[in-house]
Amino acid sequence: MTFTSWQFGAFVAIVFAAYYLPALRAFQVQLLVFASLFFYGYGQPELLALLAVAVFGTYLFLVLALRSRRLWLPAGIAFNLALLAFFKYKLLFIDPASPSLVDFAPLDFLLKLPLPIGISFFVFHNISLLVDLTRQKAAPPSLVDVFLYIIFFPQLVSGPITRAEMFMPQIKPKYLADIPLVDAAKWTLTGFFFKLYVANNLNEMTSYMSFPLYETLQTQDRWLLVFLYSYQIYADFFGYSAIAIGLGLLFGYRLPINFDLPYIATSFSEFWTRWHISLSNWLRTYLYIPLGGNRHGVWRTYLNLMIVMGLGGLWHGAGLGYLMWGLLHGLLLVLERPLLARLAAVDFAAFRVARMTVVFFCVTMLWIFFKLPNFDHAVGYLAGMFTPSTNPNPTKLFYSLALLYSLPVMIQHLGFRPLSEGRLRWAEPYLYGSMAALMYLEAGPDTSFIYFQF
Repeated sequence: MTFTSWQFGAFVAIVFAAYYLPALRAFQVQLLVFASLFFYGYGQPELLALLAVAVFGTYLFLVLALRSRRLWLPAGIAFNLALLAFFKYKLLFIDPASPSLVDFAPLDFLLKLPLPIGISFFVFHNISLLVDLTRQKAAPPSLVDVFLYIIFFPQLVSGPITRAEMFMPQIKPKYLADIPLVDAAKWTLTGFFFKLYVANNLNEMTSYMSFPLYETLQTQDRWLLVFLYSYQIYADFFGYSAIAIGLGLLFGYRLPINFDLPYIATSFSEFWTRWHISLSNWLRTYLYIPLGGNRHGVWRTYLNLMIVMGLGGLWHGAGLGYLMWGLLHGLLLVLERPLLARLAAVDFAAFRVARMTVVFFCVTMLWIFFKLPNFDHAVGYLAGMFTPSTNPNPTKLFYSLALLYSLPVMIQHLGFRPLSEGRLRWAEPYLYGSMAALMYLEAGPDTSFIYFQF
């Protein structure tokens, strides 16, 4: 069930109405678990069994790890990583179109299952649960609480990745009077606006980046589409995260902020403190620091950065393009690290703008490998950016529409501070009213969220 469908709107309304009934207050957690299972299984009910295996298996390893952390914590992490690896990377070795992949029927059934939506996210939640709770050496939580943490429907499919030590203490009775309804409405409306008006409309143009459609583009349009995709993926993922945060607030749960104006970053390390913040924090906490972080010398630090970013790329998928995207981001972090102190010492506006421009340009260029995970296709697209087009009948793009649909991202990044600081509080009703009107009247053709594929 997608956030932008009318079925989802009806689903949320029904769950919300039942959730705060006094007669059901003692069963709020159970209601959310049931609702989340319905949400996840709405389109692919056969995958509910896999979700149950992941949750029950993680809970079993959690109980065992609380008794013997040294033995069962690595086993629980390996169990979850095996699930992720099997479903995420099996297509590297098999052809799912084959009538029979193996002679053993149950394994053949598993091999033919599609990639479970959101598996990358709920596996990371499972690992966070195991590490955080065994570190605290607390009593094991109830199974229903574990279910809620892992499958809470606003964050189940595409995050934000919420750490167990942040979410679990929030599981307690909720009262309608305590809910920040205005904040929830603002987050939700903003998210839908960025998805429906910005991302979906830009998708109509950036779809031409795919092979072989990009062969019909003029050289300058290839450049334009790369920047449009940079705006689109931000609007799409920020939109999802904002909706998730708003829905979480409606049910009394605060999810972490996932984006903080990443395209105004003046360094690549700062970019990763602003983009997909929950993933960056997860990788730093559960991978970079256990690898040694920056505690074992310069070269080991560089190696750790490359490992973390490479694995971060592969977390998105098995394509060589994802690996290249991650490794190149790691290389940028390594190259800038010795220069950060000297760059920070040069503090005047023009230099900050120049740094911001360089970071945005590099990040945008690397999105090509993300958009085109097939490495040959990505290289073909890049090559066409530096050679004149010979197509006698190229695809026509409407530059005025490209600017119109990109403007919200630009305005948010360059003019958001006065609004966030309260200096333009009087303009909020007009702003949110305009956003609601635009997303209703000028919504682009419906497309799934980009991160649903992960």
